[in-house]
Amino acid sequence: MILMSFEGDDSFGLLRKGGEIEARGDDYYQKKIAVIRGHAMQMTTHQENRGPDDHPACFHFVGPSGPLGRLENLLSQPANRFCADCGSPDPKWVSLSLGVFICIKCSGVHRSLGAHISKVLSVKLDEWTDEQVDSLSDGGGNAAVNMRYEAFLPENFKKPRPDSSIEERSDFIKRKYELQQFSNSNGLIISTTPGSLSKTLQKTVSSKSFEKQHTGLRHGLGHAFRNSWRRKESEQKAIKKTMGMVEFLGLIKVNIIRGTNLAVRDVMTSDPYVILNMGHQTMKTRVIKSNLNPVWNERLMLSIPDPIPPLKLQVYDKDTFSTDDRMGEAEIDIQPLVSAAKAYESSTISEPMQLGKWLASDDNTLVKDSIISLDNGKVKQEITLRLQNVERGELEIELECVPLSQ
Repeated sequence: MILMSFEGDDSFGLLRKGGEIEARGDDYYQKKIAVIRGHAMQMTTHQENRGPDDHPACFHFVGPSGPLGRLENLLSQPANRFCADCGSPDPKWVSLSLGVFICIKCSGVHRSLGAHISKVLSVKLDEWTDEQVDSLSDGGGNAAVNMRYEAFLPENFKKPRPDSSIEERSDFIKRKYELQQFSNSNGLIISTTPGSLSKTLQKTVSSKSFEKQHTGLRHGLGHAFRNSWRRKESEQKAIKKTMGMVEFLGLIKVNIIRGTNLAVRDVMTSDPYVILNMGHQTMKTRVIKSNLNPVWNERLMLSIPDPIPPLKLQVYDKDTFSTDDRMGEAEIDIQPLVSAAKAYESSTISEPMQLGKWLASDDNTLVKDSIISLDNGKVKQEITLRLQNVERGELEIELECVPLSQ
């Protein structure tokens, strides 16, 4: 068991290794907390001696010509006001690689597909650049993308609704984007310009890809769908078997801060990068060349599935002509952080406070005690880990649990 102390009270809670809080005083704290809802604050950055056009691209600029202003304009377009997959109103998430606005429930399924298929960003929580907004704008938004990925959607097929189960969402989204069972055969994104839709459809229907199908459009689409389903049925079953239907509790933002005294894997140095794994989700940082004390300061975000798996970190040395070398690994139980975030999700406390402490010992990989704290409404945990299965090396990270309400 791990002992957790709560600031401002003499009571203590015990955390099982599974992460549940057996907290004396837990009800006491929850009763003290009143209800408050808030979104992550959008911040503008000002630096001395810099003109209005002389700013780094990663800063938030909320004006109409800045990334956030342009993003809001895209979001205000009629088709983008609803989730591209289930129709939920007011979507606050984006699949940047696919070019669609989606709701938070569908975003969890998109993340499970992997960033190589769907790279998910938050409209409110992530930093946006002009290049990212340009890419999203060039894709045409929900209307254009759906015309491509739902071109062969059978007439009697029912898309998920805002109240659909995670199983229905997962099945549809995988078939739509990963297996592309409903996608038009030539990859054309049909224009939504008034008057052009019928011409484009006529051209598409008369193309060579339809010459081998039946002459009736409805029958042809159904035939193509059935054939596609038969061809990829075994592949879909394999995906379902390994990934399953997953419910998501929230999001975890992982800030990979730095590595210290990492192992040498080249002649005198290494080219390290970090891979994150949670369940079936995988993300990686950039490679830092020739550095045993790299500073990444790179923020990655993962969905938190239920049941909650451990967060796994693996450090590798990038090699050009051979397999990348291992430089150590670590595993983190995030259940105490999630429990704290749930308990303090509606907190009115404005002062920074310590919620708990994970004590460093010989039984874990902590270099020093890990603090779970509440700061400006955000529940965070600072962790410095000793890498395992390697001769040396430490990794410093910061975790933040983001509830679904955001």
